[in-house]
Amino acid sequence: KQFIPIAGKPILMHTLQAFEQVKLGIEIILILPKYQIEDWKKLCTQYKFKVPHQITHGGDSRFQSVKNGLRQIEREVGLVAIHDGVRPLVNSQIILNAFETAEQKGNAVPTLPLKDAIRRVVADENKALNRKAYQLIQTPQTFRLHQIKAAFRQADDPAFTDDATVLEATGERINLIEGSYRNIKITTPEDLVLAEALLSGF
Repeated sequence: KQFIPIAGKPILMHTLQAFEQVKLGIEIILILPKYQIEDWKKLCTQYKFKVPHQITHGGDSRFQSVKNGLRQIEREVGLVAIHDGVRPLVNSQIILNAFETAEQKGNAVPTLPLKDAIRRVVADENKALNRKAYQLIQTPQTFRLHQIKAAFRQADDPAFTDDATVLEATGERINLIEGSYRNIKITTPEDLVLAEALLSGF
């Protein structure tokens, strides 16, 4: 789905451009399944895409894919932002805030309050929960390099639903920052329609 064109070019190109536009000298590492790398290179030629980036292959899980990406970073000092390729509407304010917070506190994870009521469903039973006690998690999740690299040396675990849970398993506290309802993850046809409208300025 990251290769689906919206607003004139593939979703993934919008995502990479969002980070380039921050003008922080960010080095972009793109993680793709091996079988998609040649297709991506062809798309870059077709769309004359010039955003500098390094490509590496993913693994069998998100954990393994991120681990492969982190291996491409030789240094231990600095910050790394890990972002979903299908979140093309991330804005500069979130990216900058994530880097600034991670520099000060060690990590930063964008979140949003829930808009809707929620219920917990187990078998045939369901129960209303207090939505104020829960947050929606977004990316980029940003970390001090040495801490997140160390965290990814542990074994993969089904409980690792995102990169923050990997770090949290080492005992580190996760710092939440404000996300954006525009920073959607494109997963459904309806998301495509919304992203097209937002990227086109409607």
